[in-house]
Amino acid sequence: MKTSGIILIIIAVVTCGQAYAANYYVAKSGNDANPGTEAQPWLTIQKAADTMVAGDTVYIKAGTYKERVIPQNSGSAGNYITYTAYSNDAVIIDGSGISLPYDWGGLVDISQRAYIKISGLQIRNAGPNDNNTGILVDYSSYIIIENNYTKNTTSSGIGVWDSNNITVDNNEVELACNDGEQECISIAVTDTFEVKNNHVHHSGLGTIGGEGICLKDGSSDGKVYNNHVHHLNRLGIYMDAWDKHTYNIDVYRNVVHDINGNDCFTFAAESGGLLENITLYNNIGYNADLNGVSVSLNGDAAVKPMKDITIINNTFYNNGRGIWGGGISVENPNAQNVVIRNNIVSQNHIYQIEVEPNVPMQNLTVDHNLIHGFRDYDDEIKGSNYVEGDPLFVNAPGADFHLQQNSPAIDSGSSTGAPANDHDGNTRPQGSGYDIGAYEYVTNGGVDGEEPFGQFDTPAHGSTVRSSVPVTGWALDNVAVTSVKIYRDPVSGEGGSNIYIGDAVLVEGARPDVEAAFPDYPNNSRAGWGYMMLTNFLPNNGN
Repeated sequence: MKTSGIILIIIAVVTCGQAYAANYYVAKSGNDANPGTEAQPWLTIQKAADTMVAGDTVYIKAGTYKERVIPQNSGSAGNYITYTAYSNDAVIIDGSGISLPYDWGGLVDISQRAYIKISGLQIRNAGPNDNNTGILVDYSSYIIIENNYTKNTTSSGIGVWDSNNITVDNNEVELACNDGEQECISIAVTDTFEVKNNHVHHSGLGTIGGEGICLKDGSSDGKVYNNHVHHLNRLGIYMDAWDKHTYNIDVYRNVVHDINGNDCFTFAAESGGLLENITLYNNIGYNADLNGVSVSLNGDAAVKPMKDITIINNTFYNNGRGIWGGGISVENPNAQNVVIRNNIVSQNHIYQIEVEPNVPMQNLTVDHNLIHGFRDYDDEIKGSNYVEGDPLFVNAPGADFHLQQNSPAIDSGSSTGAPANDHDGNTRPQGSGYDIGAYEYVTNGGVDGEEPFGQFDTPAHGSTVRSSVPVTGWALDNVAVTSVKIYRDPVSGEGGSNIYIGDAVLVEGARPDVEAAFPDYPNNSRAGWGYMMLTNFLPNNGN
């Protein structure tokens, strides 16, 4: 069995614009009096932001640009205005010494605009006020924020407010909410959105913020998936209605771990708004100080309205590392139609599944969960049709929560409401029944497994890489490749073993050419893999 990865892939998509679309260039050697061609580039990104119209693209060459960027125009359907790094150059927009507006503002500030794409940029040092954001999207539509890296922002690395049709894809957000408010990635009062393939980690010491990804305050019709969230000082993924109706959000295939003083996942309605039709499935949550998942926070937030909350086919392990906490906690007596089904809750500290005594049991369905380590805590329950015992993970201490072939979770789940695929994208069920937990056990049907084969695509052998670079390729075998681990050669003084860098992620539809060439191989539609590597972690900075 091969371990599933979470770190993310960049897929380059080239589209043909209209005939009138223009390409512009910005470089540190440029001048804003130039025409903005590659031979005579502009000096500032803002010059491009003042000039570009629908269909235009600016290619920004390597360097540190100490400026605030505010797009002045909108694109149109099929004709985005695009801001992107030139040829994977390291482009840093640095807010050091720039004082953003006191009440609200982003270092990259997209307000009342449409059809804007921000791609492949680094945004650093946004502040100094509580609501200063790395990339802000406000009252805007059809915005794509992809392949960027934000670091050291007083408030959110990426914040989206009062907007619609938003995509936040394959970004890395580090040291966000550093002494400020909001969350590392905030989605508020926004409908029709996707937050996917992001890496959110090591948040700052937010004064009243710092959660990883928050879906809140009247947001609706969203999907949040394939994100890796870890080492935060607040919640991992937070679904909070606040004071507005927040509804129709699916949260799936995320991995959340090592959360200090809080939960991996939390449902809340802190100021009376209805939280409705939220589904949490195929997620993995481990090593949180409190709970794997809580249906509302402690105190006032625990008695606010919720309806149709589904927690199904997740895996929660070793949560409650602090003085109190466990696997799944239900505290809200006003939460109606809460379903907890097909989850593995294993070796969590105080309890595996806990329901507070003031929660009406007629509001709750708990069935077909695997309980490992029942503590007989006062409010701990097992529910109906449960399985009790060791789930037999492949390597729980190593965070590989795939099932071994004799796991009691196999074929023991319920089909009712179960997702069609598992955390790896494998079809459910694989056997005579649905498995419990985030992973479906995949057997090769008695066929001997062959060595995985494939190709390493980028970067090219012998090339010099700087800043962040996509590492991509594809892999197959006749059983089903479920992960790719990335290593580098050691340098002098590091010993003789290869140095582990990280896990790639296999992405559906990334390599249709491979799928067509190997039609009989399992998982051929997810053969393409990738990883966003920061070269400052490599010897000699990647040279």
